[in-house]
Amino acid sequence: MFDHFDLLAPLYDRAIPFARLDWMLKAARLPVDGLLLDAGGGTGRVATALRPYARDVVVADVSPGMLSQARAKRLTGVRAPSERLPFPDAVFPRIIMVDALHHVLDQRQTIAELWRVLQPGGCLVIEEPDIRRLVVKFVAVVEKLALMRSHFLSPPQIVALFPPQARVQVQVEGYNAWVIVEK
Repeated sequence: MFDHFDLLAPLYDRAIPFARLDWMLKAARLPVDGLLLDAGGGTGRVATALRPYARDVVVADVSPGMLSQARAKRLTGVRAPSERLPFPDAVFPRIIMVDALHHVLDQRQTIAELWRVLQPGGCLVIEEPDIRRLVVKFVAVVEKLALMRSHFLSPPQIVALFPPQARVQVQVEGYNAWVIVEK
């Protein structure tokens, strides 16, 4: 099957730079003396910026091309779908997933896996384009036409995927939404 992300990998960091470090540090309650998982982290563009704020950062992604870029930055890269993470339960005190949830095959299973590997007292931050915005709806159509397996959820739909005991807050700014979850 054609992998758009293998094709985009060499250009991805320049095309979509990470520019929200201060905000991410606050949302993810960083620094942390422990591991940080960047689920669907691709080239490690966000993980690279967060590396000084955790003991180690692990990038999990399914795209070999993207992971090759992450490993070139000396990040720990693990090839794994977010629906079946190869980690023990409750191993990560911090998890981020930036602009990736709409690309996974099974969003419900992805959330279950992220919840499973998150430590009690840990924090998970999901950043997604807000499908309720017209420009994001346009992006969603373009991704469908490009035969990408995108399926955008609104922030309330993402929140509904978490178990009832999750402490969840949503912040929306511009075209993005952040779902911040504490276990």
